[in-house]
Amino acid sequence: MSKRRPSGGFGGPGFSGQSQASALKKLQQMQEDMVKAQEALANEVYDIQTGGGAIVIQISGHQRVTSVTIKPELLDTSDPEWVNDLQDLLVVAINQAIEESQKRAAERMEAVSGGLNDMLGGMGGLGGLLGG
Repeated sequence: MSKRRPSGGFGGPGFSGQSQASALKKLQQMQEDMVKAQEALANEVYDIQTGGGAIVIQISGHQRVTSVTIKPELLDTSDPEWVNDLQDLLVVAINQAIEESQKRAAERMEAVSGGLNDMLGGMGGLGGLLGG
């Protein structure tokens, strides 16, 4: 006597061909949306200031520094350590700019892919592979 396997294809019982087609269509749309989001990130620029505005870093959504502005009138150049202070401010500003750019990129990608875990959770538990 042979054991009967549940039918339904990819996701197990109840996951019909129509559901598969719908899921694939959603995945294709999500992929298109992710490409658009990546393109938009390339065009976004964020201004990050440190030292009371003495340093302004512009960075793109792809973590590319596009400009560094130093306002010498806001620096105390009479202090013998002013060069060290400037270097420290630059390091802080660049790190803050990178963090902000990464945060914004993650938010944008999450907005696009937010339903992925839910959708894959219905596909035989694949959502668990994505941490869902």
